[in-house]
Amino acid sequence: MREAVGVLLSGTLLAYLLIAPMASAGPLEDGFAAAERGDYVTALRLWRPLADQGDKVAQFNLATLYYYGQGMPLDYVEAAKWLRMAADQGLGLAQILLGLCYASGDGVPEDYVTAHMWLNLGISRTPAGSQRDAVIANFGQLNDRMTKAQIAEAQKLAHDWKPK
Repeated sequence: MREAVGVLLSGTLLAYLLIAPMASAGPLEDGFAAAERGDYVTALRLWRPLADQGDKVAQFNLATLYYYGQGMPLDYVEAAKWLRMAADQGLGLAQILLGLCYASGDGVPEDYVTAHMWLNLGISRTPAGSQRDAVIANFGQLNDRMTKAQIAEAQKLAHDWKPK
């Protein structure tokens, strides 16, 4: 599953490009520009207050900085914390990456049922494309590791899930 994380986010900039805001300049956009230049410390400084205020895109971007150790030490636990906040609000890419974290035990306990739930939700909320398709291909590997009862439980959890 860890390979799927690399395929989904083959470099942090891909993640930023996928959810980069298209609006006029502001802290979110300025953070994106800083990250694009490789200035992750500035991106962190700009995104952190937005993430603390509940901005799901800033939370996701902050999580990717922690996941890759850009602008700060690599910290899967902190990455998973921020991913969970963005995923709880319905951001598909955050749900996918959080699901992959649960599948591989990065920053959270390995839990295939929870991984399946988040991946199911994230795939349904992410536009088709090569990164999403790569995750779908790895989804089969996860299913192969689960019992039918576990898959049914994960599907029920995804069906009953509501954004916060």
